[in-house]
Amino acid sequence: MADLYPLVRKILFSLDAETAHHATLTGMKVADGLGVLGCLTGRCKSGYDSESAVEVMGLTFPNRVGLAAGLDKKGEAVSAFGSLGFGHVEIGTVTPRPQPGNEKPRLFRLKQHEAIINRMGFNNPGIEGMLENLTRSRKGFSGVLGINIGKNFDTPNEDFLDDYLACFEGVYGQADYITANLSSPNTKGLRDLQSADTCCTLIERLQEKRAEIQDSHGGKKVPIVIKIAPDLADDAIKALAAVFSETGVDGVITTNTTIERDAVAGHPRAEEAGGLSGAPLTEHSTQILALLRSEMEDSIPIIGSGGVMSAADARAKFDAGAALVQVYTGLVYHGPALVREIAEMD
Repeated sequence: MADLYPLVRKILFSLDAETAHHATLTGMKVADGLGVLGCLTGRCKSGYDSESAVEVMGLTFPNRVGLAAGLDKKGEAVSAFGSLGFGHVEIGTVTPRPQPGNEKPRLFRLKQHEAIINRMGFNNPGIEGMLENLTRSRKGFSGVLGINIGKNFDTPNEDFLDDYLACFEGVYGQADYITANLSSPNTKGLRDLQSADTCCTLIERLQEKRAEIQDSHGGKKVPIVIKIAPDLADDAIKALAAVFSETGVDGVITTNTTIERDAVAGHPRAEEAGGLSGAPLTEHSTQILALLRSEMEDSIPIIGSGGVMSAADARAKFDAGAALVQVYTGLVYHGPALVREIAEMD
């Protein structure tokens, strides 16, 4: 498949980006249902290599590479992504109520930069729809499942806690860990919630909710993770690091997409609204990770996301202090071989 993927990518890239996305998910689900997806992508053996397993947040991850939120927004292809070799799959972002997201077109490739701009806007089936999808899509998946949660676009910021708490409680039974997404640039005002005080309040309320519902889920303690943006000033990152340390949050993901365009200036699509991901984000995202690691309590793990386009990029994030990494745009441009390369790293 490593040899075939350039041809597959050429076909997919001849389609509109969002059409190609849906076609890929459909094809993966069919191949996975037939039991051949692993072999088609160079991973014929079932299960995971136990020697690659790592303990993070009290969970056993089969390997250190996962799928970032945003590729499987509906939770419809969990097992299929597991067949590609991902040790963990993060689905969503899910909101309490279904919403269609922003108007199309809303997904754009910047091929010469190995980048993507998206302004999807949390299009998702809502809590009930996602849970229904998981009854089918999670079968056969033995990795770790993360569920990324957010607020509906029409929920005022002053009421944001209601949405996050509703999502947290709604998905708790199915999630191995839950990520609160405060950093998407595609929901108006969402990034305003990344202030230290607001983030502290959210973490504490989620922790309180977890304590309330834990017994009703057999004592299961689901880790709470926060995903931050790469566009924060150093002082803001340091303030958040203090909050994370003080509250004892279970993990942090660095980073979401960026609104900066300097790295792609001059491209015809450079001024499209939305978040930029891929190679232009690699170095800066790793710098954010390193700064957070230096300022935050050592016991809190960081998941490195943002511009993981190669095994070398993953290595840089591990060297900067990441316990795990996540891939999104790198999968689009380099295919399943990238997952295997990272998973098999020493």
